[in-house]
Amino acid sequence: MTPRFATDVITFYHPGFWGLESAEAVRDWAARHPDVFWERVMYTLAETDVTGIELTFAPGDLDSALRAFGSADGFRRELAGRGLAVVSAFVADSDAPDWRHDADLPAIVADAERRAAFLAATGAELLVTGLPMRTTFGTRPPFFVDAGYLGRMADIAHAVGEAVARHGVKLAFHTESHSTLWYERDIDLFMALTDPRYVWLCPDSCHIALGGGDPVAVARRHAPRIALAHWKDAVGPIDVHLTIDDTIYARQQPYMTELGTGIVDWSGWADAMSRTPGAGTILIELDEAADPVAALKACTTVARAALL
Repeated sequence: MTPRFATDVITFYHPGFWGLESAEAVRDWAARHPDVFWERVMYTLAETDVTGIELTFAPGDLDSALRAFGSADGFRRELAGRGLAVVSAFVADSDAPDWRHDADLPAIVADAERRAAFLAATGAELLVTGLPMRTTFGTRPPFFVDAGYLGRMADIAHAVGEAVARHGVKLAFHTESHSTLWYERDIDLFMALTDPRYVWLCPDSCHIALGGGDPVAVARRHAPRIALAHWKDAVGPIDVHLTIDDTIYARQQPYMTELGTGIVDWSGWADAMSRTPGAGTILIELDEAADPVAALKACTTVARAALL
C-alpha cells in the first residue's frame, strides 16, 4: 500500500508566506478572510504531493472552515473537488476545556463530540489531542506526573474516547514536548492505563526525541495502537529545563528541524509505521514554513526514501 501524504495546517502559518509582519497579524487577517485563507492553502497544496490536512488551532481550525464554507459537508466538497481531504483535527484551541479538572468532564466530552461530528461529516476518523503540560522543574509545590495523575487522565480519556467512537471517530493522544505525555515512561504508563478499544496513540518523532527518547522504540512497542503519527525531525534532546509558560512552544522551535536534517532514524521509523493501523497516512508536520511548497517537497522526498 502506498501511503498518502498529509500535513498540519500550521505549516502555512509563517507570516512571510502571507506578506505579513507577525503570527498575530496572520491570525487577525485570516479571521476576517477565512475563505481567502483556505483558498490559498488549497491552491498551495496543489503544487505538492500532499493530499491530506490536519486541522489545528486558529486560523486552520474547524470554526474557520465553517465560516468559510458554511458546513462540514461544504468544506468536504470543496476539498474533494481539489483532490484533498481532512485526515484529522488536533484539539489545540486555547479555549478548549481544561483536562486538569474533573469537574470539566461534561464540557470536555461535549467539546469532543462537537469536533467528532464535524470530522465525521468531512469523512475523517481521527481526533488528536494531548495531555496537560507539566510545570517548570523546581516549581513549588511540585507537580508529579505519577500513576495517580495519569490514572485520572485515563478516566477522562475513556469518557471522551467512548463519546467520539459513537461518531465513528478514534481519539489519539499526541506526545507533546513538556506535556505530561512526553517521556517514553509517560507514554508507556498512559497506554497501559487506557483501554485500547477507545484510546489510540499519535506519536510525534520530534517531540519524543526532544525528551531524550527513542521514537522508533516507542513506535515499535505501541504499533497496534498508533492511528496516526507526526513525522518531524529534531536537532537533539532538550538538555535544559525550559520555563513552561505561554512562550514554551516558541522556545522549543530551535530544537526542531525538517525531515532528514536531524537525529531521527527515518528508516527505522518508516518500518515501524508500516506495521501500524495508521500506515496509510504520512503526516508531515512543519511549524510555520516560509516556503511551504519547497519544505513539503523536501520532506516527502525524505519520507519516500525512508520507505524503500
